[in-house]
Amino acid sequence: MNNAAKIAIAMPLLITSTFLFADESPNMDDSHSTKIIEKLPLDDSGEIQALFDLGWDSKYISEGRDNLDKGGIYWATASVQKDNLNAYVTVGRGDSQHYIEYNFGLEYGFELSENLSGSIGYQRLEFYGDERAHDNELFSTIEYSKYDWLVPSVSYTYSTEAAGYFVEVSVHSNWQLTESFSVTPYVTQGFDFQYVTEEHDGANHFQFGVEAEYQLPNQWVLSGHISHSIAQEDIKLEARENGNSSGLDQTYAGMHLSWSF
Repeated sequence: MNNAAKIAIAMPLLITSTFLFADESPNMDDSHSTKIIEKLPLDDSGEIQALFDLGWDSKYISEGRDNLDKGGIYWATASVQKDNLNAYVTVGRGDSQHYIEYNFGLEYGFELSENLSGSIGYQRLEFYGDERAHDNELFSTIEYSKYDWLVPSVSYTYSTEAAGYFVEVSVHSNWQLTESFSVTPYVTQGFDFQYVTEEHDGANHFQFGVEAEYQLPNQWVLSGHISHSIAQEDIKLEARENGNSSGLDQTYAGMHLSWSF
């Protein structure tokens, strides 16, 4: 990936105006998080790049679990990048209950070879609901992109509060259908190692879906996704301990509108 000040002010106002308070409070778990980071391309020109993003997901799904008792979540992200260092702030608000999340992070991207790239980063997470929680996370990714139709990647996230880590192995298949429209089917396998639960290490969830992106004029991008997550042993064990062993699979969708310059 000048009116920048107007957009920066409008994003939190729009999110605030759509925030609804409900009687129920979310399940607060400071090891539940997700990185809503809109990627800017690697750039060593020394120019400063910026990106603003507004989004909504019908459910707040991370690590194969719905983190809210009901409803979805709005997202707003501001990201600034110089060379390969990206600084970002993300705000999430529940659309049907009292939940607020702040992510503050730094990510550094690098190229290991012509087709092998990666990144490392840190983010601070702050959660506000019925309870107050926080977390610190270290994360990294690596991706092999020689073939657009088969792009494997591995991501790793370590939580200081949980003293555990989570690994996701994914394969994306990028298809440029027109000059401005692309679709990307994907599959992801997640593994939990005391990141969400301490009782079981291993297979957590299997997820698949389709992402779509449409390039609009003036560097605007409209994107969306529909995804389905299938619960595996880690989620099933956790659910049985909580007396709930049904409805563990999750289907959800989302949309984002972003602008970069």
